[in-house]
Amino acid sequence: MPLKVKSPIGIYGGTFDPVHYGHLRPNLELCEIFALDHVRFIPAFAPPHREAPQTPAEQRLEMVAQAIEAESRFVLDDREIKRGGPSYTLDTLKSLRQDYPDNPLCLLMGMDAFAAIDCWYHWQELLDYAHIIVSQRPETDFHASEQWSTAVQALYEQHQAERKAISQTLCGKIRLEPVTQLSISATDIRNRLKNKQSIRFLMPEPVINLIKYYNLYT
Repeated sequence: MPLKVKSPIGIYGGTFDPVHYGHLRPNLELCEIFALDHVRFIPAFAPPHREAPQTPAEQRLEMVAQAIEAESRFVLDDREIKRGGPSYTLDTLKSLRQDYPDNPLCLLMGMDAFAAIDCWYHWQELLDYAHIIVSQRPETDFHASEQWSTAVQALYEQHQAERKAISQTLCGKIRLEPVTQLSISATDIRNRLKNKQSIRFLMPEPVINLIKYYNLYT
């Protein structure tokens, strides 16, 4: 008998420096596909595997809050900012499991992130606390698995699952899911702003207004 559990919750982390439609649209689709109760957007305080964000945490939080305000299924979660120090996903999942003991937790990420997951802090333990749902671009990610390390390939083969398994168990499954992915990057947005180019239609208008108000990325 499948375990009787509550609705799944999506977990989506990043620096959001700045947040844009490439962060928002795929997660809205995943929310619908997996009937997620909501998606928690969790800005990192100090990402362990990349350079520090250019923008202070408080302003990145404010940008995400403005970006997701119109979507009731999106929730801002500031636990990594409050915790300080390196923002290890495993620590965040442990904290969320305490808050939501009866909900499947779904760690949402793109194919690039999943391909490097064996470089993450205690990566073998992530599936003890959550499922992993990987946003897949059908056109460009079809052969992505051929570039995975042996460790990532083994992880996927051991834990891959059908959609229905995500809602029936609390953790431990991996699902590749085709979604609409927009070729927008925070790096490109920052470069456009530095070069005094328009960023209209790359992110929600309230975020653009905040960037102008704080004079960010110039």
